[in-house]
Amino acid sequence: MTFPRLGVNIDHVATLRQQRGEFYPEVLRAAEVSLATGAHQITIHLREDRRHIQDHDVPTTHDMCRKMNRPLNLEMGTSDEMIKIAIHERPEWICLVPEKRQERTTEGGLNVIDPANLKRVQETCAKIKSAIPDTKISLFVEATPFVLENCLKIKADAVEIHTGDYAKDFLEGKDISAHLARYQQGHQIMKNAGRGYHAGHGLTFESVTPLLKQGLFEEYNIGHWIIAESVFIGLGHVIKEMLTLMQQHPLKG
Repeated sequence: MTFPRLGVNIDHVATLRQQRGEFYPEVLRAAEVSLATGAHQITIHLREDRRHIQDHDVPTTHDMCRKMNRPLNLEMGTSDEMIKIAIHERPEWICLVPEKRQERTTEGGLNVIDPANLKRVQETCAKIKSAIPDTKISLFVEATPFVLENCLKIKADAVEIHTGDYAKDFLEGKDISAHLARYQQGHQIMKNAGRGYHAGHGLTFESVTPLLKQGLFEEYNIGHWIIAESVFIGLGHVIKEMLTLMQQHPLKG
């Protein structure tokens, strides 16, 4: 049986560090603990405004991933600056995400419906693939059929479905059946095309469970909840609990 992978996003360790301008809590230590506990990869988002992860965190975190024989998943926008950084660092995975300076956190998926935005994403992927062909690319998008069909026009290896709206509805006790139906439909579109199918944003131990029961997503990238819960019971313990839950739900199909 095959089970989904867990990517631990450690951005908010850096958020806490940046609040005081200290060297602690250390992003590198968070990566080491996460990987030693069994996380399948580390995810970090180097934002244009550098609100949490800093430039120096990227190579040091990548070195730790190499040491532990695990991939680094670098989330980034499509700016020329970020493309240059990514090509220099050569992470195993790049996840292209939208960015707005005024947003508190990523508020939705990439706009691949607008022709100009679609072209920008296509050009970004082409530049990355040309310079670092071994690096895989995922696109952070919504799980709507038209969006996913447009993703197939882009030279990328996977999509990561934005689960923020689902997670909010789950926590507020609303009906989540429409979300689950879209995820099922999206899975069929992407699998028929031979693309990877990942998920992330806003997920908790409780809200990820219905998704795990569906058995559709090969990878989950979870950060804010893991870091928040670790304040009370420790980072390693939270990751162990999440991995134990995931290992109870094999992938289907």
